[in-house]
Amino acid sequence: MKKIVLLMLFALISNGLFAQDKEAAENLVNEGVALHDKGDYDGAIAKYDKALLMDKDNLMALTEKAFSLFSMQKYEESVLYCQKAIEKHPGEKGLKTLYVTYGNALDGLNRSENAIEMYDEGIKQFPDYYQLYFNKAIALANEKKYDEAILCFQKSVMHNPKHASSHNAIARFLSIYNKNIPSLLAYCRFLILEPQTKRAKENLEGVKKIMKGNVVENGNNNITLNINPAIFGDTTAGGKPKENNFSSTELILSMSAALDHDKKNKDKTAVEQFIRKFDIVCSSLKETKQNNYGFYWNYYVPYFTAMKDKNLIEPFAYIVFASDDNPDVSNWIKSHQPEIDKFYEWSDKFSWETN
Repeated sequence: MKKIVLLMLFALISNGLFAQDKEAAENLVNEGVALHDKGDYDGAIAKYDKALLMDKDNLMALTEKAFSLFSMQKYEESVLYCQKAIEKHPGEKGLKTLYVTYGNALDGLNRSENAIEMYDEGIKQFPDYYQLYFNKAIALANEKKYDEAILCFQKSVMHNPKHASSHNAIARFLSIYNKNIPSLLAYCRFLILEPQTKRAKENLEGVKKIMKGNVVENGNNNITLNINPAIFGDTTAGGKPKENNFSSTELILSMSAALDHDKKNKDKTAVEQFIRKFDIVCSSLKETKQNNYGFYWNYYVPYFTAMKDKNLIEPFAYIVFASDDNPDVSNWIKSHQPEIDKFYEWSDKFSWETN
């Protein structure tokens, strides 16, 4: 009986010591993460190594060490720690970020096909994790599989509507293919999420280009409206619109852009012109949605038509132009903070899931 009591006491002490080691290890990992965030990758790895001495297979330590090694471009070493973490902790929730690091490290070794396989393995276990789709899309783009990449970017924003980089990628890919209206919507969603960065300035130029609507000013108040005949070819053999056909709205945008040079509009600011035209775009989208279909119709269009219905296009427009280095824009934003707050309150509560 005495022997049994001693064994039970030993087990309790051992479990208590293990819990203490695990907690101490995770404290060291948190210290390492802080160093990593400051760019001190060597210091971070030293903390992770100490944590692993206390708890040799600690998942947090293995995951963060793999990430720091990746950040130092030590891709082969990063892969080894990713493999160890997966081997020691199969199926654990904490692996979802590690699969991203694993795929990125393989991509860093110019093994894009293996990287894609690893992202797919991660997606099987964590189908709702947007970063796996986003990084898979990057790897697919590196393999010049652009159509597949765009589909993955779409899945990324479906799982995380606030992921600015995915909207950025969608907008830029679509602009290459001259898909002007869905590109415009993706650009604008990006600018709502990231209004004042270097990327924002670049993407604002993309918005301005699309909003010109293929109108060219020739001087002496003469303009030329260049309509791309390809937009009228977006129909099936039976005459029905093809998937993600925005030809009607693109034509209406071009016609409204021609009015930029009308007497009643020519003295308006760039933001005021944008508001006028974007309001018309939203009206067109609302009127034609019933007869159209596709990801961009189902995902972006409800957001922007709801914005118009809520009379929020004006604050939205100034947010879009926030990176324009225009004092009129910055002054409007400063003096209309309640309107900006109201817009973001609505935007944050918008239910993307229902669409």
